[in-house]
Amino acid sequence: MKIVLLYGGKSPEHDVAILSAFSVISAIYFDYYQVQLVYISREGQWIKGPLLTEAPTTDQTLRLSWDPSGNETIGFSGKLIAPGDIKEEDAIVFPVLHGPNGEDGTIQGFLETIDMPYVGAGVMTSANAMDKIMTKYILQAAGIPQVPFVPVLKNQWKENPKQVFDKCEGTLLYPMFIKPANMGSSVGITKAENREDLQNALEEAYRFDSRALVEQGIDAREIEIAILGNDDVRTTAPGEIVKEVAFYDYNAKYIDNKIEMVIPADVPAEVVESTQKYGKLAYTMLGGSGLSRCDFFLTNKNELFLNELNTMPGFTEFSMYPSLWENMGLKYGDLVEELIQLGLKRYRQKANFE
Repeated sequence: MKIVLLYGGKSPEHDVAILSAFSVISAIYFDYYQVQLVYISREGQWIKGPLLTEAPTTDQTLRLSWDPSGNETIGFSGKLIAPGDIKEEDAIVFPVLHGPNGEDGTIQGFLETIDMPYVGAGVMTSANAMDKIMTKYILQAAGIPQVPFVPVLKNQWKENPKQVFDKCEGTLLYPMFIKPANMGSSVGITKAENREDLQNALEEAYRFDSRALVEQGIDAREIEIAILGNDDVRTTAPGEIVKEVAFYDYNAKYIDNKIEMVIPADVPAEVVESTQKYGKLAYTMLGGSGLSRCDFFLTNKNELFLNELNTMPGFTEFSMYPSLWENMGLKYGDLVEELIQLGLKRYRQKANFE
């Protein structure tokens, strides 16, 4: 069977997606699969690379080049294709795309349109989980505890900044965290200690989205669980992100690597039970399938708040999601295989419904 590995993307998380894709392809069981590389450049070009029968030796080979004259280039090269050209029989797409134009339902909708099975969450789940504001309202309806928040649209900010300040400061206390509604990997997130910070943080968030989320900052530990399954949902024991820096931003995650993962997290049994209960409930409410990583805040009083659900979490060998399953005895290669089978199962079930 063929796996179409779809990776890269127009998102600011392009480089993270390449690292995740390299880890995935390194773990695929090539005894059973061939892997067709399809790279989406930063500019949105779709480049079809070689059909691999073994894993590449470095992630740099996944940055496909193409020659518009049609001549061959040195190293991994490919040809420019239309997105619909990836359609094949007896193949499944493994989309390793983080952030907008990949994790937000756009690619999933495209794959539904061309009738190809794929790994991960469906269209609505991807769209809602990627949108931090929509996620908040859905989790609120389910009675899942969250930190207080205020959504702020860009046009509201431009038309009446004072009203936005009054609403945020009347609802929340400093420090606040300001996030673009549709972005991941901590891109565009800023901590605000005062009104000037809040103003600058909103301007930064609007560089990435026309909608922003302002959240109450709290002194809390960051606890995460991994979720796997379609109808039969399984969760891991929680892990903890331990930071050397006060704010776990993009640089801390991927550039400076100033974090440590503690797996399993040192938390009481009732906290373990609550993370798994709320994680499953959030996954079900959002219509999850395949995989997700569920992130929580835990205060020193053991108060638990669900932060977000990530439908295509970082998948590098150092990422929390595969590490949590490794701790449960599920090796990376077996995890990738199970995700492929879950994608195929969902596709077949939907075909039978129709």
